[in-house]
Amino acid sequence: MQENICSIPINDVFLPKDGCPLCRMRDMLEERRAEYITGSAMMEPSVRVKTNEQGFCFRHFEMMVRLGKRLSNALILESHLQQISEELIPAKAPKKVDKKRMAALDALTKDCFICRDIRQNMENMVRIVHAMWISEPEFRRLYSEQPFICLEHFTLLMTVDQRGLGKNLQPFYEETSRLTGTYLESLRTDVHRFTTMFDYRSGDSSDWAGSKDAIERSIEFLTGGRIETNYAGNYEENE
Repeated sequence: MQENICSIPINDVFLPKDGCPLCRMRDMLEERRAEYITGSAMMEPSVRVKTNEQGFCFRHFEMMVRLGKRLSNALILESHLQQISEELIPAKAPKKVDKKRMAALDALTKDCFICRDIRQNMENMVRIVHAMWISEPEFRRLYSEQPFICLEHFTLLMTVDQRGLGKNLQPFYEETSRLTGTYLESLRTDVHRFTTMFDYRSGDSSDWAGSKDAIERSIEFLTGGRIETNYAGNYEENE
């Protein structure tokens, strides 16, 4: 398989064949960005202007606190809070509701500097995936060997730059649908198996047939997020 500066990160996330490769790609990009924001970018004026305006979602604030130094996070918060105070929620409320300010606040609560950046980078990565799938038979085989593509990233793969796929759009769609659709059917089977284990008519109550983590795997498929599993509890009682 040919490798270059663009294909190396793609190969890195597809080679493990563990879960959705694009979720792994997103996680890699998020961690790198969180480290960058709380590191070398912290004092870059152009970056601070954007982070002050856009803020961060809870997921990425949590990541920044986990990966960055506390002083870095405090400095970022200091200027972000100051901008909110000066421009959106002054200590002394105006005599009437300012609709523009309320609209700006509503937009801020739905915005995130890292989310925006990740969306753009993920779209660029998807274009590289498309190009590699078209031109490299080895990567096409590796792509077909993935356990599944989650719902969010199935949509991303099939909506970003369809024109770039050209005549390969239909075969790419069929292969991606196979990966997502086959896994979806297996989840349906496992979730159904899980529910029937609480029915006294199910017979052998010890044969979970791999369905014990069906809930967690279904949530991962639907949302792209992993829940840590612990099966020490009693699965024979419906809590």
